[in-house]
Amino acid sequence: MGQFYTFIFRFLLFVFLQVFIFNQLEINPYVHIMVSPLYIMLLPFDLSVIRLLFISFFLGLFIDVLSNTFGLHASALVFMAYLRPFVFRWFAPRDGYDTIKNPSIFDMGNKWFIFAFGSLLIFHHLWFFSMESFSISEFLLILQKTLPSTLLSFIVCVILQTLLLKKSK
Repeated sequence: MGQFYTFIFRFLLFVFLQVFIFNQLEINPYVHIMVSPLYIMLLPFDLSVIRLLFISFFLGLFIDVLSNTFGLHASALVFMAYLRPFVFRWFAPRDGYDTIKNPSIFDMGNKWFIFAFGSLLIFHHLWFFSMESFSISEFLLILQKTLPSTLLSFIVCVILQTLLLKKSK
């Protein structure tokens, strides 16, 4: 039951961080820091896909309602959650995942986290900015937003992990 409260606290924390801190930062028109994908990444390995999709949808919906973004965050987070099992299978350790561990940089290591979370973050941001512009003719603009936003979001997510998480026992 303690783990349930941890997930609820993290859920509310990530909504707060995304809406009231990172959505308010205006670095430039091409860079948007998004930390909400980290919450989806940190959910347990053995979570069913249906639950993962529902959690992603509700996280995105909360952020969209508070940010007035009309479903952009919800659709991008659901897309990322849908791809998460495939990415995890692609980067799975030889012996498989230990369900006691978390999909964090501390438990899985730097290399695994960079490739797994980096891939998911690129997919998330590409989807988000594609849906935002909703025009294939603006593909270069989508890339101009996706690449720096992904890089900066990744760095902030690594910093957040070092501040909020500890290694599993």
